[in-house]
Amino acid sequence: MPGVAETILAGVRADGLLSPGQPVVVMLSGGRDSTCLLDAAVAVAGADAVAALHVNYGLRAEAEDDERHCRELCAAMGVELTVRRAGGERPASGNVQDWARRVRYAAAAALAAARAADIAAGHTATDQVETILYRIASSPSRRALLGMSPRDGALIRPLLAFTREQTGAYCQDRGLAWREDESNASDAYARSRIRHRLVPALRQVHPGAERNVLMLAERLRDEAEVLDALVERELGGRAEIELKQLRALAPAIARLIVQRLADGVGGRPTPGAARRLDEILALREVGVMHLDLPGGVRATVASGLLSFSSTPPPRTPRTAADP
Repeated sequence: MPGVAETILAGVRADGLLSPGQPVVVMLSGGRDSTCLLDAAVAVAGADAVAALHVNYGLRAEAEDDERHCRELCAAMGVELTVRRAGGERPASGNVQDWARRVRYAAAAALAAARAADIAAGHTATDQVETILYRIASSPSRRALLGMSPRDGALIRPLLAFTREQTGAYCQDRGLAWREDESNASDAYARSRIRHRLVPALRQVHPGAERNVLMLAERLRDEAEVLDALVERELGGRAEIELKQLRALAPAIARLIVQRLADGVGGRPTPGAARRLDEILALREVGVMHLDLPGGVRATVASGLLSFSSTPPPRTPRTAADP
């Protein structure tokens, strides 16, 4: 029987997200998942094709040790490492995890663009389950059940078919040390509460709970392709639709069309747009009517044609002194 390392490497090679000579930037925290990913990327793509990015946020006492570990790991593998030190940029308030994520992905995008490379994240099947459960709790969107895709543009997730336990076993098989982030054991963050409370509770309900969540997401992604094809058939490649045509469709398809058109404005998901379907359908077909949606998107009906655009900034009231 092959060991865990051989199994993961065979799976990574088979899915084709990493390939020999294809440039890739690995986001490296120093944890077990990203350490496994870096080693797998070197084994599949070759050290010359791999670059690594480590972001030192300066949020933890162990941050300098994490950075040192990543430097030593990359030096041992012959991989060029870029370190982004962002400690002085931490916002005084707001979601620190969201800030850290934005810093990390912006730095990775810049590095990848300079190399014409993909960006590899160490998300695992374990992360997939936690992500789906978090999104179900925080959003009524259909996307919640779809989870993360193996590829989103330049972002790839070569380890998405493997669990956190498997990436740890991989590192042990390959003699690779990794760093543990003690904040992952804290219940301060929603994701940690899902990991330490909700997932164990679901296992008590059914021992195959995590596997079932993953299987459901996979089936729904397959079905989503069918629904996307129906949406595309109605739109015919256009970024607009006759309001009369939209009203004649089944509500489920109409919601998907509204969401697709709203998402197209900023090139990213616009949460909540589809939930305003009834208000959009109630717009008059005569003249020009507007409806502002969440996420800075505006729906406009002009002579019966529905389109979407960015919500214009509010006008500044004029005063008597204005020219």
